Amino acid sequence: MSKSKGRKSARRLTPRQLDILTRIRDFQRNQGYSPTMQELADTLGITKVTVFEHVETLIEKGLLRRAPHKARSLEVTQIAEFPDERSTVFRLAGRIAAGHPVEGIEDAETLDLEALFAGRRRRFVLEVQGESMIDEQIRDGDYVVVEACNNVRNGDTVVAILPGGDATLKQYYREGGRVRLQPANPDFKPIVVNEHEVEVQGVVRGVIRRY
Repeated sequence: MSKSKGRKSARRLTPRQLDILTRIRDFQRNQGYSPTMQELADTLGITKVTVFEHVETLIEKGLLRRAPHKARSLEVTQIAEFPDERSTVFRLAGRIAAGHPVEGIEDAETLDLEALFAGRRRRFVLEVQGESMIDEQIRDGDYVVVEACNNVRNGDTVVAILPGGDATLKQYYREGGRVRLQPANPDFKPIVVNEHEVEVQGVVRGVIRRY
């Protein structure tokens, strides 16, 4: 089976199948050998028959291998992919105070950037050029995560298309029949246009910065 085909199969896993696959992976990492069907059943609180049926499905999808007549022969294949191993998932090592120092606490949580910025509407990313929004902690070279929509509230930071076709990142304020696109930097002047002359493409939902 090709790796691309295996990835498509992995995306169609049920929550239970993914749970079993993940538990096999974790068991192997922690113990150095594979769990038995009975151990999986006991851990999951389901019958051994149910575990066997899911394991057979995972084998058919190419995500597991099993040697016949051996109790601990389950092996996760290289094409298996796990949500907690995506490149957008980072280990959350703890929390750090930006004010008064606190005791460092380490835990096993993760931060999934894909899930953090997920939403029902389409989202896209733009690289920021310029310093007009620095007082909103949006700097030149940052990336803004934008939710595509045109229904905005006063004070939202938006991506707006001006009458000449230029795009700008500003705070949106509707004032009568006009719109004020307010920068967050005193060195820049607000842009004021008629409401029907500006097109809002989306609202900023997050900022990503690299150092």
